[in-house]
Amino acid sequence: MANSSFGQNTPTTKPFVLGHIDAISSKELGEIRTLNIYLPEGYSKDSLSKYPVIYLLDGSADEDFIHIAGLVQFANFPWVNLLPKSVVVGIANVDRRRDFTYPTTIEKDKKDYPTTGQSQRFIAFLEKELQPYIQKTYSSNPSKTIIGQSLGGLLATEILFKKPTLFNQYVIVSPSLWWDNESLLAYQPAFSQPGFHQKTTVFVAVGKEGKVMETDANRLADMLKKAASVKTDFHYFADENHGSILHLAVYKAFEQFKK
Repeated sequence: MANSSFGQNTPTTKPFVLGHIDAISSKELGEIRTLNIYLPEGYSKDSLSKYPVIYLLDGSADEDFIHIAGLVQFANFPWVNLLPKSVVVGIANVDRRRDFTYPTTIEKDKKDYPTTGQSQRFIAFLEKELQPYIQKTYSSNPSKTIIGQSLGGLLATEILFKKPTLFNQYVIVSPSLWWDNESLLAYQPAFSQPGFHQKTTVFVAVGKEGKVMETDANRLADMLKKAASVKTDFHYFADENHGSILHLAVYKAFEQFKK
């Protein structure tokens, strides 16, 4: 008698792995920070290949890490060939209002958001701990991109103005430059000082997000276009809002960076 189970398919399952999770202890922040890491196809620590690194703010698994990592993978396909194979470092959030904002003079904001104003510590974490960790742990080259939206866009702009050499490519989407009565836009950027020569590329985007957001993003782009050392592209997404703009904006940034 034939085995009755012959020919039947026994389903098997296994995890679908998109990346992996690192945890690093930060003295600057006084806490453990979670990193979601995407490595490109063919990546090997033992290889002589060195990869650009894309640092993603709001990089938690339930925020922007999965869809941005997927976008990077898509941009790497040879029939697309929009982006060099890159490592993506998604920085998971603990308290984004604390980490992404500098101190404000607005009393209501101080009261409503008492943890805000610690961006200096977070920038020190990026510079002194995270970037050295990534450089030591992964095969990376000097190309470093930061992606930030909303308050993350505010932080990316603050870094660009105050410590521009931390990254050589900036993707700034819907930046919350209204913070502290737009005081950052009155700051004298470091890249405008004599002696600054790093080639820096910046992509600024905003959607249909109201007069303040749209005006501030345009003001930022206009400031950047006056800097000889900064290549700036600006894009207005008339059909997108604050919630829907990021994915399309990052793809457009990749297109502009390739030019």
